Amino acid sequence: MFWLLTLPFRIVFGVLAALIALPLALVSLPFALLFLPFLLLRVLIKATVALVMIPVALLVAAVTIGAVLLTVGLLVAIPLLPFALAALFIWVIVKLASRPAYAR
Repeated sequence: MFWLLTLPFRIVFGVLAALIALPLALVSLPFALLFLPFLLLRVLIKATVALVMIPVALLVAAVTIGAVLLTVGLLVAIPLLPFALAALFIWVIVKLASRPAYAR
């Protein structure tokens, strides 16, 4: 309700402030145009850095994910290693003890 009561004053003072600021904006326009090439150079440098750094960041992310997956794989495989070795020894003993296959 207070906002609605003060709305005419806000409009009047807003227009008055805009009229006072207009000459300052017109005076500062040439300085803004002098600053424009530096803004364009900033955008060009940022784009170049982004084009160089994005593949590096993706490579680092891929290596990190690969290291995590390798670690998880080893954490699963190491406790199962004795069972795999026992199975390998049994397979070797059975293979050596069986008769050789005849070629036809």
